Amino acid sequence: MTVRSPVVIAAVAGLALWLGTSFLTGKREPWDASAYWTVAYPAALLLSAYLGHAYPERPWRWVLVLFESQFVAMCLRNGELGSLWPLGMAMFAVIALPGVLAAYVASRFKRRPDRKAP
Repeated sequence: MTVRSPVVIAAVAGLALWLGTSFLTGKREPWDASAYWTVAYPAALLLSAYLGHAYPERPWRWVLVLFESQFVAMCLRNGELGSLWPLGMAMFAVIALPGVLAAYVASRFKRRPDRKAP
């Protein structure tokens, strides 16, 4: 049996993007490296669009899981939650906004079963 839950896909991808970029760049927080903004962040936006297309019902949820799981990965990598964790979660929510837009746009291209092809 194959499990294709959008929550699991988004969470695992978010963890992998953050931890992988951290490992490859040697940075404690990958967003301090250009590789995050040129590779990992665009990959997250593409994945947001994919999830929005594949799971079009309220696609913003998958995007928030994708980006907030990066916050979880940051806490795991750093070994602490820190006193500014609400600000960190808010920051990830803000950088998720382009992903939310991408997911919504992609969800509109999903062919609905009630629509007939021209």
